[in-house]
Amino acid sequence: MIRHSPDVITEVVGSIGCITLNRPKALNALSLPMVQALLDTLQAWKDDAAVIAVAIRGSNKAGQPGSPEALFGAFCAGGDIRFFHQAALEGNADLDTFFTDEYTLNHLIHHYPKPYVAFMDGIVMGGGMGISQGASLRIVTEKTKMAMPETGIGLFPDVGGGYFLSRCPGHVGEYLALTGDVINAEQAVAWSLADVCVPSTELSTLWAELQAQTSAGELEKWVAIKLIASPALSMVSTAELSTEMEAAFTRATIPEILAHLDKADTEASRSAAKTLRHRSPLMLHVVLEQVRRARSMTLAEDLRMERDLVQHCFYTAHLDRSGTSSETVEGIRALAVDKDHQPRWNPAGIEQVTPEMVDPFFVSPWPTGAHPLKDLT
Repeated sequence: MIRHSPDVITEVVGSIGCITLNRPKALNALSLPMVQALLDTLQAWKDDAAVIAVAIRGSNKAGQPGSPEALFGAFCAGGDIRFFHQAALEGNADLDTFFTDEYTLNHLIHHYPKPYVAFMDGIVMGGGMGISQGASLRIVTEKTKMAMPETGIGLFPDVGGGYFLSRCPGHVGEYLALTGDVINAEQAVAWSLADVCVPSTELSTLWAELQAQTSAGELEKWVAIKLIASPALSMVSTAELSTEMEAAFTRATIPEILAHLDKADTEASRSAAKTLRHRSPLMLHVVLEQVRRARSMTLAEDLRMERDLVQHCFYTAHLDRSGTSSETVEGIRALAVDKDHQPRWNPAGIEQVTPEMVDPFFVSPWPTGAHPLKDLT
């Protein structure tokens, strides 16, 4: 039986399975019911011969629900971090279920046997990246604001972030994972995080045209002609990290990265260094190790590693921390609960982080045969 959520609208139009995330007041942040509805729907459509492709979009706060004005403009801002905070404080098992189901969903999308088209307009962050990076066609617009900002809440770029960020050119992955900086459509395409950029005014037309495709061959031809090969819809030029920034994020450790950024003394390097000094020192070290390990991993291996990491983030047994004392709960408190933007990181300084604090994050809390993602291949 398919689990449903009022925040996920699903319908089959012609031969296309259409998904609209419909939680605009929360910027379509993913709740557990939304994740489960998406997972069940995609599983059902995968085996439905009448569905030849899937398209997914978000809704925004404009217009009435279901009206054209309310569609596009905000794809998905990530996971519901307020839920994370409350569930962690209550010891709610739904927190564990959320991450297991979300990562299972991410894996399914990456390996989906049918075309999966993501309309990544507006905000595309965190969990929004997880439900779009595995798409066979990733469409962005001039309004796209993309990021994996998790180090700002004492977390790490999950939902397969280690996998897809580590496959960006050069050391862009380290830069994006550590800083959480927001990038635009031009950078997203240049850095292999999107496939094509179109004007946002064209999205409704493209959505309708996609729904009109009736065969796999017709769909493939439409994509090739209308999107990939159309100069009128291409708005992308080259976007690169500067030589100084690229060199900084090749360094072996967080202190070395910061030292190189300080020495470069450019506007970009000063901005990056300032950002890093506001992130969780502990999680910066964890994230650097995550991205570099993931570079040689399969997606399934990376997602299992990330499931281990997220368990340690909320239940940091080796540091005798959980609940309010965990780095992640504190980070969410400062950003989204009390909104004082003054997280009390522990340890407070980058130089105070030791290997003994970092290494246990990469030891699975489960025996191999009992891992919640053991069946991912």
